[in-house]
Amino acid sequence: MMRAIAFAATMSAVLSLSAASPFARAAKQPSPADPKDSKEIRAEAIRRAQVWLPTNVATKDLSRGPDESGAFEPGAVVRCDYVAKKFPGHTPKFACLIGADDEVKVKYGWSNGEVIAEVAAARLLWALGFPADSMYSAKVICHGCPETMAGVRKADGDLLVDPVAIERKYPGHELGSGWSWKELDSVSEEDGGAPRSQRDALKLLAAFIQHTDSKTDQQRLVCRGDKADGACDRPVMMISDLGKTFGRASFSNSDAPSSMNLRAWSQTPVWKSDTACVANLPKSFSGTLKDPGISEAGRAFLSELLMQLSDAQLQDLFTGARVHLRPRSPDDGRTGFPTAQEWVAAFKAKRTEIAQRRCA
Repeated sequence: MMRAIAFAATMSAVLSLSAASPFARAAKQPSPADPKDSKEIRAEAIRRAQVWLPTNVATKDLSRGPDESGAFEPGAVVRCDYVAKKFPGHTPKFACLIGADDEVKVKYGWSNGEVIAEVAAARLLWALGFPADSMYSAKVICHGCPETMAGVRKADGDLLVDPVAIERKYPGHELGSGWSWKELDSVSEEDGGAPRSQRDALKLLAAFIQHTDSKTDQQRLVCRGDKADGACDRPVMMISDLGKTFGRASFSNSDAPSSMNLRAWSQTPVWKSDTACVANLPKSFSGTLKDPGISEAGRAFLSELLMQLSDAQLQDLFTGARVHLRPRSPDDGRTGFPTAQEWVAAFKAKRTEIAQRRCA
């Protein structure tokens, strides 16, 4: 009883830091959360986390993407003010302010495969019911962007940056800094968490799209609902950075082989061997997922979702991501530029690999 009282008092003090929180409390000198309590809250959230939410795959508009507040029309021209801010990683990106208080992250660059791959991968996960950030293909007219940034400088000094991918974060409260893939096995269906079929489906989907950069920071643990006394009533485990996908997993997570490489992706088998149900995903130097074993329930779950995608939806998926801007093999310009239909054919062939396998 005494421990429960102490725990409630600690979390009450933390929540008082935010005056806007519905759980705010009056406190003159709020204390930080006990690290042990924070770890327990996170562990409890993982035990009860979901990885998939029911959806109607056939109705998803993969050309427009998530139709939510702040969504951008396909090919939208977005005006924003540059924000001097550093992001982790080496991919070209910057922060930009739309209006008074709408800050977004923008990935850019003609040679940056993530501008295309992340739109395609995030939109695919969204259509299948796996939570993901919303990514939109667009053009940006940036006010105040540095002189050194690539783009077309206009007469008024603004910079036209094209192509770009604009990110809208999946809504919710962050619960820690991320999660490693081994933690997915700590989810407990008995405690209300995602069943193994859905967790294995997510692992297989990661291998399907060759999610090579699977370090902890690339996944998010998010609370979709209320947080009472620090606990979350609707925790979600999701992949948050999908830029290194639709290529071939590489140890170094290099852009050319691992991000939107049609030749590499189409030639990479889904399965490790001709018989076993071990998905083919080599571990990168930063990765936390390697060649996951997949149950029959997980294979069947993902296969059923993938099969619901029509040819028209797949055409919209790759057209909307602008795959025609990325060479078939990015490290060899002589391979030319693919059509969306070529990507659709590769997708369907790999989808068939999953549909035809049976797991013990």
